[in-house]
Amino acid sequence: MSHTLGYAVNCSLLFTELPVNERPRAARDAGFHAVEFWWPFESATPAQAEIDAFVAALDDADVRLSGLNFFAGQLPGPDRGVLSHPSRADEFLANAEVVAQIAERTGTTGFNALYGLRQDGVDPAEQDPLAVRNAVAAADAVAKVGGTVLVEPISGSEDYPLKTAAEGLAFVARVREAGAENVALLADFFHLAVNGEDVAAVVRDHAAEFGHIQIADAPGRGEPGTGDLPIDELLSAAQAGGYRGLVGLEYKPTVPSAESFGWRD
Repeated sequence: MSHTLGYAVNCSLLFTELPVNERPRAARDAGFHAVEFWWPFESATPAQAEIDAFVAALDDADVRLSGLNFFAGQLPGPDRGVLSHPSRADEFLANAEVVAQIAERTGTTGFNALYGLRQDGVDPAEQDPLAVRNAVAAADAVAKVGGTVLVEPISGSEDYPLKTAAEGLAFVARVREAGAENVALLADFFHLAVNGEDVAAVVRDHAAEFGHIQIADAPGRGEPGTGDLPIDELLSAAQAGGYRGLVGLEYKPTVPSAESFGWRD
């Protein structure tokens, strides 16, 4: 490979044949030192014992939790985040405090706040300012641990408002204008490609602005080499353009997870 960026295993898509708290050890056994998760609990505010068990699993596996989603409702499913949902604003803010607690214990610094789908009967003029306010509150909650709120354009639903890098960056700009500096774009190369973006151009123009990168091949969302995306070239260009973070492996393996890393050789 022509880049030297490190990887983090997304344990919400990889090693899913195992219970959540066994996945960090599986990632470590596969040779990785960092993992990331979508929100790993059913509730936005899980019991303390659940949090303790999750943190202990990370410690016992000797892996770093490098990324964590805020509570996103049903994911995948009909919510795709709750940042902009008026009926769940209190739930999101309560979750932000739990996320900050986990961050303090794990050193996690990247936090994906999925925007949420447009809601029937709710005016976008209500959803969009709420998303900004919630993002500012989330940024404040993780600022004390040096955290960054990540904004991700995603594919798969017409009702998700952020589909392109430009739309994601515009939302980042609005949140910054509202007073939060620790917010940045999450560039998921799979989602951008599926949504019709020129991913190479996005990398060329914005790599230094990325708060995080995630990868899966397209089409199909499998591991690198199962589709058409020139992932190694894109990552090399991102590093050359100033990106210095980890790369999240957020793919659906086409073989058992532990056997899906041959593309690294």
